[in-house]
Amino acid sequence: MLSNFHTYGYVGSPIEPISHLPKYNLISLLATPCSNLFHLAQPPMRPFCSESGIEGNALEGVVDRLFEIIMDNAQPHCDMEKALDRVGVPLTTDLVVQVLRKFRFEEKLAFRFFMWAGQKDNYDHEAQAYNDMIDILSSTKYKVKQFRIVCDLLDYMKRHNKRKVPVEVLITILKQYTEKHLTYLQKFAKKKKIRVKTQPEINALNFLLDALCKCSLVQDAEQMLKRVKKSIKPDANTYNILFFGWCRVRNPSRGMSLLEEMIEVGHTPDNFTYTTAIDAFCKAGMVTEAAELFEFMRTKGSTVSSPTAKTYAIMIVALVENDRMDECLKLLGHMISSGCLPDVSTYKELLEGMCLARKVEEAYKFLQEMGNKGYPPDIVTYNCFLKVLCENKKSHEALKLYGRMIDVGCMPSVQTYNMLISMYFETGDPDGAFETWHEMDKRGCAQDTDTYCMMIEGLFGCNKVEDACSLLEDVVNKGMKLPYTKFDSFLMQLSVIGDLQAIHRLSRHMSRFYNPSMARRFALNQKRRSVSLREH
Repeated sequence: MLSNFHTYGYVGSPIEPISHLPKYNLISLLATPCSNLFHLAQPPMRPFCSESGIEGNALEGVVDRLFEIIMDNAQPHCDMEKALDRVGVPLTTDLVVQVLRKFRFEEKLAFRFFMWAGQKDNYDHEAQAYNDMIDILSSTKYKVKQFRIVCDLLDYMKRHNKRKVPVEVLITILKQYTEKHLTYLQKFAKKKKIRVKTQPEINALNFLLDALCKCSLVQDAEQMLKRVKKSIKPDANTYNILFFGWCRVRNPSRGMSLLEEMIEVGHTPDNFTYTTAIDAFCKAGMVTEAAELFEFMRTKGSTVSSPTAKTYAIMIVALVENDRMDECLKLLGHMISSGCLPDVSTYKELLEGMCLARKVEEAYKFLQEMGNKGYPPDIVTYNCFLKVLCENKKSHEALKLYGRMIDVGCMPSVQTYNMLISMYFETGDPDGAFETWHEMDKRGCAQDTDTYCMMIEGLFGCNKVEDACSLLEDVVNKGMKLPYTKFDSFLMQLSVIGDLQAIHRLSRHMSRFYNPSMARRFALNQKRRSVSLREH
């Protein structure tokens, strides 16, 4: 997958002169593979050196101002270039270099600013700016891997003193990158005897397109694709990259039109692209657009790209958060009729999303609706719901759910009680933990090792030492094996209160399960860890 590749690229028009280009067109700097060469004429000499610009404290103030504007507009959907234009500051090499150095650890923002600056009138990048930008993009092995193609293009522009790269040079760079760094794809295909119909350089091109989209420069990426279609045929991954890019910049209409084009040319969008885009729309508050994309996915998608339980869960939670319960229940019906039932993790996501949105009643309604459809909740489902409530310390709702389990005849498991006990101690209510313990005895649910560990640890934590020691005595009498970390922790607690007899009794009991050499190894590891923490 190309989702881990982060790079920024700008391409140039092979026909139009610089003065006729749109001011923010990405095509004005880096070449795009086309059938012709870029215009190679050198721009007239213009004053852009630091001597003719801002100096001293004034320069530092402008740098700080540009830094703040870039940071305020760093999100994918923000128009950083437009915000920078409003500043109206004449650019100089010193100014650009100082801003770049402010972003030496934010390589994507630095490169986006670098490309914006290179398109401005009365300014051209000098060798120093190119060198700083290349240094930022190649300061770590990870960055080198991500920005290698971009660095090659920048290096060509610097060495040949050109604002643009000829198409043939860019194609050569893409081929060289493929031959040097992407040969594993061809080797894998050859080994598995897979017939590859696409051109090898499409993989390198996809890296660039993916980088542009992650830089929120989707329009430029799409223009780049249109110009190279005659030379390099796009594959399904190319369309998926552009589609996800439009979703990042919150332009669903362009994304949908691209999907339709993708299907027309015979490519199938993958499920990951759909689900990620729907999740992005929902998080951005664009629920209607997400619903339209989901409907497109459900009705026009293939078997490979049909909605999964996770996709349904994302949509259902978004509809509940926006009080669109009728649509939520309708979608739930589609989910069940399609045979796409939620598993444990999906149930947890659904219920957690509803609870975090303070829609607990809707969560109950969801469980009831699942029961009406012939899929009543079992102990696993209830425990998923209870885990969410306990983790968020909603004790009243947790007890209400526990009562509901008893009423419908779903017997609680030991995990159910363990979650309640842990919640009570976290909320500072040891009496509630004791009541839960006695409730287990009443219901005939035997306590396990985790139950004892939670109770003992919680009781020590709230200074109920006698009760904790009583339970430790119970552990010894029942011959239970404690986890070594808990055993060591309890010994520390007993040493604090000075109960040597209890220490001796517990140690003799645990020696049946753990030998002295293991204890020494554990102690040494703990000592190394504590020393390491102190050093940091």
